[in-house]
Amino acid sequence: MAFSKQQLHKFADLIKIDISDEKLEKMNIDSVVEWLDKLQKIDTTGVKPMLSPAEHKLPLREDVVTEPNMRNEILANDPDTAGVSRGYFAVPKVMDGD
Repeated sequence: MAFSKQQLHKFADLIKIDISDEKLEKMNIDSVVEWLDKLQKIDTTGVKPMLSPAEHKLPLREDVVTEPNMRNEILANDPDTAGVSRGYFAVPKVMDGD
């Protein structure tokens, strides 16, 4: 299945990325789509779904407080002191909201 440049630019607009025609040509999207089509045709009947291909567990450790009451020392690392006096890090707005 081949995508037109117009379709690819529409996809890019939907996922909020700006991409040039030259980059689109280099990416060879059609070969990726062909590969995905091949994956769709694989018979997975009887294969149990899994969350991750890695079947290992992370080692657990006890949650122990080592140095209590370090709030001021941690907040001293904040370059923007707008929230420090209130006890939190101030971060720039990342989403537009109405």
